[in-house]
Amino acid sequence: MLVATLVSAHGQALVGDALLARLACAVPGITRTAMLDGAIAADLFAEAVDARKLEADIRASLEGAAIDIIVQPAATRRKALFLADMDSTMIGQECIDELAAFVGLKEHVAAITERAMRGEIDFEPALRERVALLKGVPLSVVGEIIRDRITLTPGGRALVRTMRANGGYTALVSGGFTVFTGPIGQTIGFDEHRSNTLLASDGILTGTVADPILGKQAKLDALVELRARFKLVPEQTMAVGDGANDLAMLGEAGLGAAFRAKPAVAAAADARLDHADLTALLYAQGYTGSEIVRG
Repeated sequence: MLVATLVSAHGQALVGDALLARLACAVPGITRTAMLDGAIAADLFAEAVDARKLEADIRASLEGAAIDIIVQPAATRRKALFLADMDSTMIGQECIDELAAFVGLKEHVAAITERAMRGEIDFEPALRERVALLKGVPLSVVGEIIRDRITLTPGGRALVRTMRANGGYTALVSGGFTVFTGPIGQTIGFDEHRSNTLLASDGILTGTVADPILGKQAKLDALVELRARFKLVPEQTMAVGDGANDLAMLGEAGLGAAFRAKPAVAAAADARLDHADLTALLYAQGYTGSEIVRG
């Protein structure tokens, strides 16, 4: 039995009774429907074995509506371990780009970031190149950036806090920097954070980053390590990210979700969130609106 969770675009309520009735008639295999949170989110249960085909059939019937679809086996939808990328996933910015703004190099650094996230260049040398350009930036600007420039992605706090309230473990795993993941992870509510360490002398960035660099392999390793620590099977894990350095982690997770992702990442992931906020990953687990820990 597969379950297809439909989630409306952030701030909208598009999954009403009429739509569900139409999909139940139009899509082969659907046996029943269930509302999760008014017309914001709902489940379609289907006797099917091909998740990709079921998603394609539903997507075609939605006729371009701003609704995301997450298809997975119904029996293993609830997750016990959640790993998340930070930049452009749990927050709306790339922190290294915001640091570069202080030396007038945001546009240059952002172009390198974009290429790295698309997988056009290797992450590690791209990170070292960008960090070198930050030499001389005072570490004290980090607090200002977090206060004035960083915005949390809607639904992120609710996602993390609801999973923790239900016994799940949550980890923020970023190719960014500990000076950001520490305070941001705490604000969102993660159990732990892992990222890279910017090196500084007398409070001034030296333009270098500590080894080893946390990138694609380290994110995968974190998932495998935490899964083993909590004695979980792969189906009990979930991960979300947007860039090429998230691909291995997303592929290893029981549910790997691409959030506003680069095309190659969106194509490879189990699910793609193009419209909904991060509470979609709670609805995908079967949580109803009344079960979500808000605030």
